[in-house]
Amino acid sequence: TVVDPSGEIAPAASGKAGGFLALDWNDYSPVGELARRSFQLHQQLADTLGADNIQYRRLTCASINVNPAVVAARPKGKKLEGVEWAQDGLEEGHDPVLGMRPLGDENTIAQVHPKRLCQNLWSAVSKPESDGGVGSQLIQGKVVGPVHDDEGKFVGVKLEDGSLIEADAVVFACGPWTANVMTGVKYHSVVIPTPRVLSQCVFFSGCGDPEVYVRPDSTAYCTGFPDGATKVTEEPGQEEVRPEAVEQIVSAVRLASGGSETGSALEAEPTLTQACYLPTTPDGLPVMGLVPESVAGGQSCYVATGHSCWGILLGPATGESMATLVATGKATPHVNLRPYSPEKYGAALHILESV
Repeated sequence: TVVDPSGEIAPAASGKAGGFLALDWNDYSPVGELARRSFQLHQQLADTLGADNIQYRRLTCASINVNPAVVAARPKGKKLEGVEWAQDGLEEGHDPVLGMRPLGDENTIAQVHPKRLCQNLWSAVSKPESDGGVGSQLIQGKVVGPVHDDEGKFVGVKLEDGSLIEADAVVFACGPWTANVMTGVKYHSVVIPTPRVLSQCVFFSGCGDPEVYVRPDSTAYCTGFPDGATKVTEEPGQEEVRPEAVEQIVSAVRLASGGSETGSALEAEPTLTQACYLPTTPDGLPVMGLVPESVAGGQSCYVATGHSCWGILLGPATGESMATLVATGKATPHVNLRPYSPEKYGAALHILESV
């Protein structure tokens, strides 16, 4: 059973993120093995759910250093070698690209449409058991806390309307709304139609450093210019979209890719504008594991949040790890959960308190 105040699946960042997946960008970091396991599971999910259904594909990625003064006035020219949709200037001194560095190819880079992934996963598990699902239910409501009996045994969760949902365990996975130690970093994003299907994601350096994640439906997800980390007061799925933030992104990607007068791949008007919060923690690591009984008030309360900009990448391995932990009391052999344990916050941790 999933309980969400919006009554929707993935109303916030899980449905609004870019869906960029990298196998090895987190190597030698505390989330390295989580990222590698998750990258593998994303491929398995695509094979199971259908790659086209979730817009999963392998592609390339590059970092492109651009000169804003040149791209604003450059003429059209030949295609720059190794850059799918940038061009060289024909005149000396009019080359907008100062440098290009490959960041990965089809062996290490992939993408998925986050909203489609979540919707397809939910469709699979919400089917009746006779149709191959498990009959999961989505309940619109707000959990105010766990309920335990006098001996500390978990009974269920209490909703804001006073009703009780009986269960064997609960996993709190509410992004920046999960606990008092959480903050959120607000990102705006736009989806821009492209003249053809592109297959190279780009991290621009210059023009404000926008990021462009091209998709297989001839669109590009563009983002950048994040707000600072803050306590989140906006409701999930109801995040304000500021027009000036949208215009900043659109202007930056147009300038970086050649300007609106040069046949740029990003000259079209956006078809979607949105905003969401990336859930962040004091140490920059996810919070995953069993909540201490002294904090939860009893047994069988778990938490999984704080994946920041890698939430979509790390999602499958997080789900696998938490499902195994809840069902067996043990971690999977693929991921060591100790660095993410909520125990590190001690008594300072308060679940479902934003401040």
